[in-house]
Amino acid sequence: MSQSLETLLQQVGNPVGHLRNSQIGAYVYPVVPSEFSNWRLEQRAWRETAVLFDQSHHMCDLLVKGPDAFRLLQGLTINSFKGFKPGKAKQFVPCSHSGHVIGDVILFYLAENEFLLVGRAPTVNWVQFHAETGGYDVELDRDDRSPSRPGGKPVIRRRYRYQIQGPNAAKVFEKLNGGPIPDVKFFTLDEIRIGGRQVRCLRHGMAGEPGLEVWGPYEEGEEIRETILEAGREFGLTPVGSRAYATNTLESGWIPSPLPAVYTGEPMKAYREWLPATGYEATGSIGGSFVSDNIEDYYLTPYELGYGPFVKFDHDFIGREALEAKSKEPQRRKVTFAWNPDDVSRIYASLFQPGAPHFKYLDLPLSNYASSNYDQVTLGGKVAGLSMFTGFSYNERTVLSLGMVDPEVELGDVLTLTWGEPDGGTRKTTVEPHEQTEVRVRVSPVPYARDAREGYQAGWRTRSV
Repeated sequence: MSQSLETLLQQVGNPVGHLRNSQIGAYVYPVVPSEFSNWRLEQRAWRETAVLFDQSHHMCDLLVKGPDAFRLLQGLTINSFKGFKPGKAKQFVPCSHSGHVIGDVILFYLAENEFLLVGRAPTVNWVQFHAETGGYDVELDRDDRSPSRPGGKPVIRRRYRYQIQGPNAAKVFEKLNGGPIPDVKFFTLDEIRIGGRQVRCLRHGMAGEPGLEVWGPYEEGEEIRETILEAGREFGLTPVGSRAYATNTLESGWIPSPLPAVYTGEPMKAYREWLPATGYEATGSIGGSFVSDNIEDYYLTPYELGYGPFVKFDHDFIGREALEAKSKEPQRRKVTFAWNPDDVSRIYASLFQPGAPHFKYLDLPLSNYASSNYDQVTLGGKVAGLSMFTGFSYNERTVLSLGMVDPEVELGDVLTLTWGEPDGGTRKTTVEPHEQTEVRVRVSPVPYARDAREGYQAGWRTRSV
């Protein structure tokens, strides 16, 4: 019998130390080339013309079919299924019994009793566990993400998945379709024509710009891609590589990878016994300046991640009782942190000063160095929030990070983010010996917008509390 996450946790003791020193390495967006032109031009294109995102490889798909599929999924998510019907989609957010987020995926309602979940492994694992152990009459077809390092072996998925976004996206689709496309509402499914094929589409927007997501059989993927690129050439359509792709969320405001809240609690024990000791939850890493010996201090509620409007108490779901209690309490809220350019320059300058303190390397355009990132943000010397996803927006010429702040923190406040890990850094393969440093960050809106930032008074103000 293979080892489970539960037996692994019993062996390592505190899961925090295990995850903070994980040897999994950097999170890889597989198969897709890192750049087609360069990441600066690719970022500019989703704001100025149009882009083609290739999402065929970095996400896990789970097809759920059968008479109990609706009941299974409704009982696992904070979202209401009232009015949910075939041809619709939604962001699906499950919680643990304690009311903390497991993860999130996009849920496609393909047909009667047929659903497709697309996203990262923690949510797919949670759904598969309940489907297999809960006595539900469903069938599952799982297609895991492509290997991070294929080693020259062929990569085959069930489906290709592309997104075309940007100001010129509609023109690209009209040319592909041979005429005006359907007026597809947000998170609604429809069909368009691409190269003589009828292709399913979803109205979506990863970069906060208008566009559609299209998918179909993987063996047709290259044909569809070439057709899209040819049609989009006159409109400035730019293919986006894996370096720039991951940063689109900095401008749109989605936090991709909170730590799944699965490591504690008796009600979660059966799940930990089901999860393998080689899976995402066992091998993923925690990084950053926020350090606590209590793994539950890394758990996050839907409210902290900006999913508060999704929470509906019109149905029974795992974590409902805990969330009802939490809903009556003051909540942290999601924000964007804009990093002070002088402090960013100082981090880079430390690379070129032999003998001087060396700060944690700030990689561009994506600066995360763990599966789940937690940097502490303070106000007046007290922790007032967390920064969780960091990178550079060439469109804004600013290092940005997504996170959450305490209720009393206001937009425009300048807080202090601690960059780097204590005691010279952990043993993660992505961490070099370094010293911590402080960065001034301005609390800004989600989604981030230049006009909102420039509307504040000039300079970096600091509010005392």
